[in-house]
Amino acid sequence: MELFLVLAALLLMVLGILGSFLPVLPGPLTSWAGLLVLHFTDGIELSQTFLIITLLVAVFIYVLDYIIPALGTKRFGGSKAGMVGTTLGLIVGLFSPIPFGIIIGPFIGALIGEMIHRNDLDKALKAAFGSFLGFIASTFLKFVVAIIFLGFFIVKLSEHNAPWL
Repeated sequence: MELFLVLAALLLMVLGILGSFLPVLPGPLTSWAGLLVLHFTDGIELSQTFLIITLLVAVFIYVLDYIIPALGTKRFGGSKAGMVGTTLGLIVGLFSPIPFGIIIGPFIGALIGEMIHRNDLDKALKAAFGSFLGFIASTFLKFVVAIIFLGFFIVKLSEHNAPWL
């Protein structure tokens, strides 16, 4: 049973890292689930405080993932309409069947929002580029957190002297 739990936790860790790049999986939350599964193995101690703090970090990053592209739009001169367009584009991109919808959606949403607001293609493209940079920044942040959670997993597993390891 212990080996099964460790393998399930490892699978969740790997899926968490992949989820940093794939929109269908919430990366850090999936990695945190791996830590939670590891907690239920015999002899591996993860305190409740540790689990709560890492859960809060994972939830915070999950929420930021939806906010950062809009902030990127605003930072590059986008208006409130561009920020709303970015958010709507992100939601549409999540559920669209087109490849890279999660990347294209916020960009197109910001572009449309800015064109409706100002009808200035140069400013709209700049705001849409900010949305794209925000997406890249949030993806990097998710990846870093998932890797840190993997590091916790490896450290805790290496401290445990199980015969099946």
